[in-house]
Amino acid sequence: MMTNELHRQLQGWSLATAEIMYHMPDYHSVLQSFIWQEYDLAPRFPRLIRFLDFWHANLDGPLASVRVAHRSLIGPAELRLVDAEWKLH
Repeated sequence: MMTNELHRQLQGWSLATAEIMYHMPDYHSVLQSFIWQEYDLAPRFPRLIRFLDFWHANLDGPLASVRVAHRSLIGPAELRLVDAEWKLH
């Protein structure tokens, strides 16, 4: 029996990640970041739209911007050589 995630991928679902920037409720000049990640159907992203509609209707922090990235998890294997690594702090 296939797992639920694999079954969704075979039906065209992909892992979607959204960076949601929103204004703090008490300090509108301050932006805060929230990361949302879920399996969703590109390019319409019905689950993300439903989440953003919930946010708009129920949460006090008004949305400033939303950036979306997605990648199909089933596909040809890709290997890349990384020749450098940078660390902060």
